Amino acid sequence: MNPFAALTPYRLRIVLRMAFPVLAIGTLGLAVSVLQQEKQLSYQAYEKSFYKTREQIAATLRHPTGQLALLNPAVGRNPGLHPVLLPYAALDFDDQAKVQQAIAMAGCAAQYGEKGTLCVGIGNNPWAGGFIYVAGTFNAPPLTAHPMREVAIDQAHRVDVKVRLRGQEYHWIAPFEQTGDPAGGSIRGRLTGFAAADAGQPHARQVKDFRGWIWQSPACAPDGAPDCAHSTFFSVRLPVGVLQDALFAKAKPAWPPEDLGQIDVGVAVLPPGDGPALLDTARDAATPLFSLRDLQALLLPGETVRIRTAQGKEVLSLSGASSGSDQSWHALLTLVRHLPVDTTVKALQTRTGVPTPLGNFDIELSGDARSVSDTLSVVATRVSWFVGAILAALLLAWLVVEAGIIRPISILTRRAGKVARSVKTAGALDEFDLSDLRGRDELGVLANCLHDLLRRVREDVEKEAIRAEQERDMWHAVGHEIMSPLQSLIALHGGGHDPSERYIHRMQQAVRVLYGQASPSEAFQSTTLQLETLDMDAFLREVASNAPCVGIEDVRYEGGTPAPVRADPYSLEDVVTHILNNASRHRRPGTPITMTLTADERTASLAIHNKGDAIAPELIDKVFEYGVSGQEEGASRGQGLFVVKTYMAKMGGTVAVRNTGDGVEFTLTLHGSAT
Repeated sequence: MNPFAALTPYRLRIVLRMAFPVLAIGTLGLAVSVLQQEKQLSYQAYEKSFYKTREQIAATLRHPTGQLALLNPAVGRNPGLHPVLLPYAALDFDDQAKVQQAIAMAGCAAQYGEKGTLCVGIGNNPWAGGFIYVAGTFNAPPLTAHPMREVAIDQAHRVDVKVRLRGQEYHWIAPFEQTGDPAGGSIRGRLTGFAAADAGQPHARQVKDFRGWIWQSPACAPDGAPDCAHSTFFSVRLPVGVLQDALFAKAKPAWPPEDLGQIDVGVAVLPPGDGPALLDTARDAATPLFSLRDLQALLLPGETVRIRTAQGKEVLSLSGASSGSDQSWHALLTLVRHLPVDTTVKALQTRTGVPTPLGNFDIELSGDARSVSDTLSVVATRVSWFVGAILAALLLAWLVVEAGIIRPISILTRRAGKVARSVKTAGALDEFDLSDLRGRDELGVLANCLHDLLRRVREDVEKEAIRAEQERDMWHAVGHEIMSPLQSLIALHGGGHDPSERYIHRMQQAVRVLYGQASPSEAFQSTTLQLETLDMDAFLREVASNAPCVGIEDVRYEGGTPAPVRADPYSLEDVVTHILNNASRHRRPGTPITMTLTADERTASLAIHNKGDAIAPELIDKVFEYGVSGQEEGASRGQGLFVVKTYMAKMGGTVAVRNTGDGVEFTLTLHGSAT
């Protein structure tokens, strides 16, 4: 027996309900699988990226801009313009090509938008003097020079420089003084420095150690500009007395000065007259120089770079910044951290050295591949909203299917099963109400069809009930009209030796069986028989001798020994007579019907055989059913063999039929009276 047969009526509901949990589990499994694969790939990519970051940091710090950042680790910490320690002992300030090359190699020039550039620094050799070097570019129309022995300086281009340190301020104004004739349109000259307090005064003396030069290109910058501004380069050396005094105050001076980042420098390039400055560091915003803190952009989360001097002093320590705006859920972070990956790479660490003019710097880079989980959990948190949306859609779809399909199917199935178990009359169909399930969708259309079908079935049941009631009334009338003449016949043929008495009693029994029943089949099945001990041999002899009286000729009984059985004589005679009638109709003309009795201690069997046509194979298993008849013209109602089977069962016996070589044989078996 199939163990799942009981689940067959619920198969559709089970499949629909299980589909959604399976889809939900599959969605979660897919998400976790993708996370695991991404973690595996991220671990491998992190290891490659770690060594790539090391090479990038080392290459950056070996570049002149990186060298400048190593020499000036405090660059960018304080606002304003401050000198930087240059990787050179001094600047050859009076040679334009050398100064420009040194500035470009050092990367110390800060960009002031379209106004120009400016580099402010000191040499790395203290014995070159306590000078601050200022060099840069600006765009200007052809320079206006300060004439010799002219007291006023405000009618010429000039450079205004201020230096503030250690509570003191140095202020110089250097007008442009042209030297020589312009060659090829280029202009060259000196910047003669005066103390700001003396500038423009009669007999003003220039500052002795202040040196400056300026060069202007003949080409317009930018090329083709309508006002034709020319690119101008200048280089100035500023004598700072405080720094110079500190150099000779000790046998071994501290260089660079410890307060180098606190020295404020202001530079302004002024045109002739009172016009706005061509370049003013106090007004114009500058792009910051590259600093060691800019290395943080190269670091991934979990990576840390430490920079130390050769003596072991830590210059800077930076860690890869994690995105503070994107937060991950703790549950997802825990899940990602516990996902297994095929790698043993967890902690990485490398060291490299970078030489500078002031000594070597040790660069240590360390990383932790486990930080990948933190980054991946942030991504997983963002993706989790999509997974949650899919699960919510599955839940919504399940609710729709549950409420719109499964529930109506369950109600329809439950009500149909209830009707199948209980419907017997038209009244039972009234309980099968489908009005609440009717609608325009598929199930609603099905409910409409079933509702209309059941209405028609109810009408047919009501008609059948009326017909059955009419048939019952007819049987009552027929039975009443037949019973009265039979009572009169009993009075006329009631003698003990009158053979008619036997058939009159059989007629009365038949009327009593059918009297008051709705149908013959119900009447026969509800009959109660009175069993008694009967000698089967004597009974068959009498049946064979009386057969001609009922129109059955040539019935031969081959006598046997007495065989007592338990049976109702009238019902048994009906059984045998029905079989003899059936055999008489189907035998070949001129052939007899033979009855053979065999008996043992427990049973007695009667075989009734006729020669004629065999029973069709498709009917041999149905001949005992009510209404099955071999008469095509409708002369037989298919009732006789049904009575045979019904009466034999009520008497505890059996009946069987088989086709023989020359005809058909019925076998009746009854229990003996002793069993």
